[in-house]
Amino acid sequence: MLDLRAQFETIAPEIRAAIEEVLAAQQFVLGPQGDALEREIAEACGARYAVGLASGTEAIELGLHACGVKAGDEVIVPAFTFIATGSAVSALGARPVFADIEPASFNLDPDQIEARITPRTRAIVAVHLFGLAANMDPILAVAEKHGIPVIEDNAQSFGATYRGRKTGSMGRLGCLSFYPSKNLGAYGDAGMIVTSDEKLAARLRALRNHGQTGQYLSTERGWNSRLDELQAAILRVKLRHMADWTAKRQAHAQLYDSLLRDVPGIVTPRVPTGREHVYYLYTIRVGGRAGGYTRSNEKGNEARSDLVQQRLKERGVASTVYYPVPLHLQPLYALLGGKPGDLRVSERASREVLSIPIYPELTSGQIEHVAHEVRDAVLRDR
Repeated sequence: MLDLRAQFETIAPEIRAAIEEVLAAQQFVLGPQGDALEREIAEACGARYAVGLASGTEAIELGLHACGVKAGDEVIVPAFTFIATGSAVSALGARPVFADIEPASFNLDPDQIEARITPRTRAIVAVHLFGLAANMDPILAVAEKHGIPVIEDNAQSFGATYRGRKTGSMGRLGCLSFYPSKNLGAYGDAGMIVTSDEKLAARLRALRNHGQTGQYLSTERGWNSRLDELQAAILRVKLRHMADWTAKRQAHAQLYDSLLRDVPGIVTPRVPTGREHVYYLYTIRVGGRAGGYTRSNEKGNEARSDLVQQRLKERGVASTVYYPVPLHLQPLYALLGGKPGDLRVSERASREVLSIPIYPELTSGQIEHVAHEVRDAVLRDR
């Protein structure tokens, strides 16, 4: 799915020089590399401030906490996303309230929000999934109507745009992940929050460092969630290449589109007007069955995406299902009472999605080979 060695080979001298600079300085936490990266990321995201953290998951957790979410509160989140979106809510003792998604974008359906708002609702998390922005204007409108902050989970869509605005810059704050597989990935865990709220940024800087507002002076319980200097230096190198890498991902996606768009049983990614997709993942739908709500349908038959994935594996082609179990059906949330059939669009997506390799260093020949194998795997029974 991803060849990080191929990427490293193109930037190895720059990476080694950046690491040597940190080693020579012998300052490893909350130093000049982190400060510089925060300024550069804030500018890249169209925000005034950025706060480096230890991971994308903790970015969501600290962001929610800074926005006032506490035990007993409710936070609306999409059901079709990585578990961290929900578990960050749970870590604060709050309750995630799951909403369904738009079938074309895989992102939170704005029409699903209003009915889930209660007096205990304290935030809405809008996830920009797979590299594509959620439909933010109606999400922000309903949030403003009820006086509820919007947190953008921008772990997968750094650099994407929505009607000329960068993802991460539209809500109260935006949460970034620099996990190694991301479009902008560190060499370990790392994350960041971007915001244009000066007071919120100041509080987040205290929260990430044990709540300290002065030397050995803590004003509230905080976290140990600091972005280290080595990761910051590596990310600064990679950030310089992001425009080129994004353009290559988009070109690869266009080639996949041309090769797969007309294949019966395949739906290629759709990009709504006014949005720029950065293709963290290239995710297709394969041979879906309407109403299916688990990895096996009610007769016990295997999900079509699982069958296609197995056929690709036999031919040496990587693929992954993101995500086979929606959050409302995760064992972690069994006590919340979610049942199959509750959120049918998310459940159907979990049965139909299949992501195939997309990263800047892929060649046209490799893309054509993958597309050929996908086509063969899908059409074999037709």
